[in-house]
Amino acid sequence: MKYHQIDRALFIKNRAKFMAQMKPNSVAVFNSNDIYPVSADSTLPFAQHRDIFYLSGVDQEESILLLFPDAPYENQREMLFLKETSAHIAVWEGEKLTKERAFEVSGIKTVYWLQDFEKILNEMMTYSDIMYINTNEHYRASVETETREARFIKWWKAKYPAHQVAKSNPILQRIRSVKETEEIDLIQNACNITELGYRRLLSFVKPNVTEYEIEAELVHEFIRNRSKGFAYTPIIASGNNANVLHYIENNQQCKAGDLVLLDVAAEYANYSSDMTRMIPVSGRFTDRQKEVYNAVLRVKNEATKMLTPGTLWKQYHVEVGKVMTSELLGLKLIDKADVQNENPEWPAYKKYFMHGTSHHMGLDTHDYGLLHEPMKANMVFTVEPGIYIPAEGFGIRLEDNVVVQEKGEPFNLMRNIPIEVEEIESLMNS
Repeated sequence: MKYHQIDRALFIKNRAKFMAQMKPNSVAVFNSNDIYPVSADSTLPFAQHRDIFYLSGVDQEESILLLFPDAPYENQREMLFLKETSAHIAVWEGEKLTKERAFEVSGIKTVYWLQDFEKILNEMMTYSDIMYINTNEHYRASVETETREARFIKWWKAKYPAHQVAKSNPILQRIRSVKETEEIDLIQNACNITELGYRRLLSFVKPNVTEYEIEAELVHEFIRNRSKGFAYTPIIASGNNANVLHYIENNQQCKAGDLVLLDVAAEYANYSSDMTRMIPVSGRFTDRQKEVYNAVLRVKNEATKMLTPGTLWKQYHVEVGKVMTSELLGLKLIDKADVQNENPEWPAYKKYFMHGTSHHMGLDTHDYGLLHEPMKANMVFTVEPGIYIPAEGFGIRLEDNVVVQEKGEPFNLMRNIPIEVEEIESLMNS
């Protein structure tokens, strides 16, 4: 891996938090992701399942983690199962984790080769009553491909029908949403790498540059700073492209006088950052662009202050909607009659700001978090309001990543990334 090794103390803490919430006499199993085929012998780059990474630090395919806090013997309470390196694999792919190296990474002392898994699982099943299965219950999940985890669950249910079934996801949704200090540091590092890429662009963007050239500059800076690359598919949207929320073609020329929306960010050690900034292609905002930009910035700043312990996600978005309504009235994009006659299910402001303001962030860009439960300190959120005006040929979105504090305003992990109009113009013209 490109990133520096993470202290295994983090994964030891994470496992302890998960096992503390397991039911008595229960087993939990977590699988790595598959390597997905493209065609012929081509595959997509491997991306580890975030749950097994969160609990073990293992960043390798064909790995299994088994947790059994009430096992009769201490060496059965945490077990890793890994693919053993053969002579062929060593030559063609390089060595996989050894048992000793797996302990260094994870803090798990009991490590077996994968071929021993079914035999050892069968023994654990004779001792236990409940099996935790790891289904994907994220509110945005839409999975059509059968995953390695899904295949395991199907096999396990057929082989052990007498056992009770419990779900690991509700536990993970809670514990993964509240970050440890080490995790916040990793996200901060991802944000710092994102900053380097963004600053690189401020002297690069000029009229007639293409969106894909901007993408190339970013990925160059990200990789040279130990990132695998983008935390998510980059959105580099010039002119009216910015009014397509998930525009990812990135194939147009940036024209003089236009703005380019950059919803781009680096990952680091599987942790995401998530930034949106606006750059004036010619180095200066027009008066109208600046007026709308500053309205969005004010909404972002006000929304950020609302992210405090005890806040409910749904009510938060209602309050942000009120701030946005005020700004849209000031911009004369809506009037008082629009507000008085609005549909409560789709308020007037939604014509120009149709998406949510914040989501959890961490190992996944849209990270785990139970939206019906109050916010807590050390949760990490994006703050990303926008105003989209197709009739005027531009849209504006601004986004930072912040950490909820015990008291006071959140801590902005992107505090050093230029966002004020004057600073952006100064840097682009220096």
